[in-house]
Amino acid sequence: MPRRAIPLAALLAVLMMALGACGRDDGPGEIFSPDLGIEGTEENAALELGFPTFATKNTTRVGGADPIANAAAVARASFPGDQQRPAAVALVDVGDWRASIAASSLMGTDLKAPVLFTDGDDIPAATQRALEELEPSGAQEAGGAQVILIGDAPTPSGYETTEVRGSNPAALARAIDALAIAAQGSPSDTVVIATAEQAPFAMPAAGWAAKSGDPVLYVNDDGVPRETREALRSHQQPRIYVLGPTRLISSKVTKVLRELGTVTRVGGRDPISNAVEFATFNDGQFGWGLVDAGHGLVLLNGSNPADAAAAAPLSTSGKYGPLLLVDDAEELPGPVREFLLDIQPGFDEDPVRGVYNHAWIIGDETALTTTVQAQIDALLEIVPVDPTPPAEEVEEPEPEPEPEPEPEEEEPDDEEDDEDAPSPTDPAPEPLPIPTPTTPQ
Repeated sequence: MPRRAIPLAALLAVLMMALGACGRDDGPGEIFSPDLGIEGTEENAALELGFPTFATKNTTRVGGADPIANAAAVARASFPGDQQRPAAVALVDVGDWRASIAASSLMGTDLKAPVLFTDGDDIPAATQRALEELEPSGAQEAGGAQVILIGDAPTPSGYETTEVRGSNPAALARAIDALAIAAQGSPSDTVVIATAEQAPFAMPAAGWAAKSGDPVLYVNDDGVPRETREALRSHQQPRIYVLGPTRLISSKVTKVLRELGTVTRVGGRDPISNAVEFATFNDGQFGWGLVDAGHGLVLLNGSNPADAAAAAPLSTSGKYGPLLLVDDAEELPGPVREFLLDIQPGFDEDPVRGVYNHAWIIGDETALTTTVQAQIDALLEIVPVDPTPPAEEVEEPEPEPEPEPEPEEEEPDDEEDDEDAPSPTDPAPEPLPIPTPTTPQ
């Protein structure tokens, strides 16, 4: 019996906003949507249609109250139906952020499996409904499984399943990697190493893993776990990218990693700058390399680590883009603001010929307020630029000193003229008489 499809807008707009949903507590995974068909006679028509919280001209919000709802909405946005269906879906416990970030890589393989969340032994209503609407076709690369059970996720009824288990975060990440290798037919030549200790530093790896299929493996304060070393050996001297600063993943750890592959460190001193650095990094073989306009972005609050996996499919479809973090719902962090200014689009004559940026906002207003959303929208807007390059300041050469005039010969003052000197106007003097010589008497 065919299942009825939920309108895409209703699934995306999981709003906790001025629709009256703010502050409501209807349990995990509840999805709120704007009202459709509002007439112009309604005073709050714009708000009830979902604007500007659901969307602005350059942003779209997936406004779930928790990662369960956000994951369900993102999965439906990524696979809206008809010919767009996933082969499989990965179920992960919402409390296990390490497993969910590692499982994000399955979206980047031939499995194309988005992450949905369970809650302990329960399968929340939003997850159950998303499973029904997604109708996974079954992945031959996973033995025909429609649902991949990660860790301790419970089994939904009515679906072909396969299990991926591990006794600790490193072991579970290795098991997920093994499934990805089996699905692809060969190991990747690139691996991301993240910390298992602090979620905000590991969160940006989810978006990249979903885009590239590169596995995310874990290290901890004690060093490199045995399961991580074994996984790296299966990749046969891969390029290893360490995500995070030295104070978090020490040089002692990278020394061990260098025995297993070529190591490059990427990241910043705090979670916000760490995500920005990861978004801009590119060495020709790895990285987003976002240093110009024309891209998608995903922004979420670092206090909700499971949202990284929930949002990961948005990094690998539609407007591809990296994951950025905020740490305060009411303030846009300085590093994020500067990054958005650096990549803000511009146009010379006609904006239609330009490129555009777009951002997905993950979570309700407790994650990021509409005020901050409006600031992001403004920083994403294409703006006119002056096509004339600024004139270069040319230093005028110092004028050469004028040569000093040669001193003129002084003419004698009239008063000092020789009185006997003839004047050109005087008549010629009469010749003096020649004296006649006389003979002495």
